[in-house]
Amino acid sequence: MLDDRLTEQRNPRSEEVDRLASPEIVRLINREDRTVARAVEREAEAIARAVDLVVAAFRSGGRLIYVGAGTSGRLGVLDAAEMPPTYGTDPEMVQGVIAGGFGALVRACEGAEDHPEDGAAAMDEKGVGASDVVLGIATSGTTPYVHGALSRARERGARTGLLLCTPPGRELLDAHDVVIAPLTGPEVVTGSTRMKAGTATKMVLNTITTAAMVRFGKVHGNLMVDLRVTCAKLQDRGERIVMATLGLDRAAVRGLLEAAGGHVKTALAMRRLGVGADEARAALARVHGVIAALPRDGAAGAETGGGRAGAR
Repeated sequence: MLDDRLTEQRNPRSEEVDRLASPEIVRLINREDRTVARAVEREAEAIARAVDLVVAAFRSGGRLIYVGAGTSGRLGVLDAAEMPPTYGTDPEMVQGVIAGGFGALVRACEGAEDHPEDGAAAMDEKGVGASDVVLGIATSGTTPYVHGALSRARERGARTGLLLCTPPGRELLDAHDVVIAPLTGPEVVTGSTRMKAGTATKMVLNTITTAAMVRFGKVHGNLMVDLRVTCAKLQDRGERIVMATLGLDRAAVRGLLEAAGGHVKTALAMRRLGVGADEARAALARVHGVIAALPRDGAAGAETGGGRAGAR
């Protein structure tokens, strides 16, 4: 294909995919997809470095900002959008920037990725600074919009990273604080990086934000405790989390959550410390929101739920 990018190579296993029946195509795609998790696993160390950068940014009041184009940009926006309902974060804390703006989320805007100056302008508009982490997502490794954004982010003092699915050159490794390169190999349909490369991208982004939220105190045991009961689904989930952690019945939990303003973590801290909502919130602030770091002295009822959550 006269292109040295791994994402543009032809896959020898799918060269006759157009001759296959539907079941054979499905099995071929599935076989290729099985390689994605292993490719991501090989980048575990780099992903962990990205997590540490993000946690440090959050603790200094900074943000994680994804930048991408096409599928990469949409996956960044998707991951960012899931943070407030899942972890109760401010929408500003994790953001996604996509070449072409909001319209590019639902309609292809391919030419938008060709302008590095637009990526740079997006960083200026976001007011990117030294407390932020900007992670560029470009499976081919060459998207001008992304590189323009990363260059400007560095100029403005931010930490930067790049997620790509082709071997990174020395200049990229030298330029960024972290480079994550899951090598998923040629796609079933040549160059269609919404497939294996897209799957790897989603896995990496999910891992970074999940691990960062755990480290930032948004998870207790393996429960997403930093949520507010703002709809019927979250009301039920919040009640079940408090029931499982404290060993209370649903009626008692509803009263506790109401007193906590619908905030699960506050409710748990109130019960653990035997205090009201304001005192519980102040205590959580002193330990950076980590329930396990709260003292138990004076608690009006220790956690009694089973497993790790109840023991912490």
